[in-house]
Amino acid sequence: MSPAEEESSLPLPERWPRASKFALSACAAAVAELVTFPLDLTKTRLQIQGEAAAGRAVPYRGMLRTAAGIAQEEGVWKLWQGATPAVYRHIVYTGVRMVTYEHLRDSVLGRAEGESFPLWKAVVGGVSAGAIGQFFASPTDLVKVQMQMEGKRKLEGKPLRFQGVHHAFLKILSEGGVRGLWAGWVPNVQRAALVNMGDLTTYDTVKHFLLLNTTLVDNSVTHSVSSVCSGLVAAVLGTPADVVKTRIMNQPRDKQGRGLHYKSSMDCLIQTVQGEGFMSLYKGFIPTWMRMAPWSLVFWLTYEQIRRLCGVTSF
Repeated sequence: MSPAEEESSLPLPERWPRASKFALSACAAAVAELVTFPLDLTKTRLQIQGEAAAGRAVPYRGMLRTAAGIAQEEGVWKLWQGATPAVYRHIVYTGVRMVTYEHLRDSVLGRAEGESFPLWKAVVGGVSAGAIGQFFASPTDLVKVQMQMEGKRKLEGKPLRFQGVHHAFLKILSEGGVRGLWAGWVPNVQRAALVNMGDLTTYDTVKHFLLLNTTLVDNSVTHSVSSVCSGLVAAVLGTPADVVKTRIMNQPRDKQGRGLHYKSSMDCLIQTVQGEGFMSLYKGFIPTWMRMAPWSLVFWLTYEQIRRLCGVTSF
């Protein structure tokens, strides 16, 4: 058998390992996103309300009242408003970050199978993978955030900005150019770097610590424990940057595409703390954590399982 024929006879994951891992992680992320999306919408609304720079009132108090208010005033299905660009975002974001992290971990940082992996190397891999993945996915995140606020604009008697996902992309592109699609990308990338330092780094470190130092084996129990830890750490590290990112992305802009409330992510951070106090940086923390915990659980269990079913080695 010739080398070409031998290669063509190999299973797809072996012929196209990175493309296969990209597709598998994107599928797992889409499932997790749809299951937990209402919590993401609730988190976004909580982060926007009471915004000092925009003079916003506070219509809801707490996660449950916010979710109930959206369902009662706008309709239950509005809890999934913006889900389409969110799924688009995770196809790009999660696919890129997972492939990047594994490549950095195994090829660049040199993790050996069955050996402990230094925490600082896992941190470098997680931060780098998150930043790279989010930079590519930033336009879809911008559309998601702005579409999540459309229901509120309708209740306030303001005209809707978009007719759908594709119209939102085209309108943002026509008004701000290609650069406009990356509005807020700096805090977005900062947040993703912190979140992935919590998510990827924690999951990978906890999982392999348990496998090397306890009687647990590589199964759903180990995956569940690791994912719960990663969701909590990711929420603690990522919420302040998430608040800043959401406010910068949602703020109105002038004809040149410059924000009317905040000049930069640092300006938004300072105004938020000065106007609302330090703890305002943790607005939406409970729904963020309550979303990240099940999101992380659903994603990692699904991802590990479909890797196994497709003949790809465990993460």
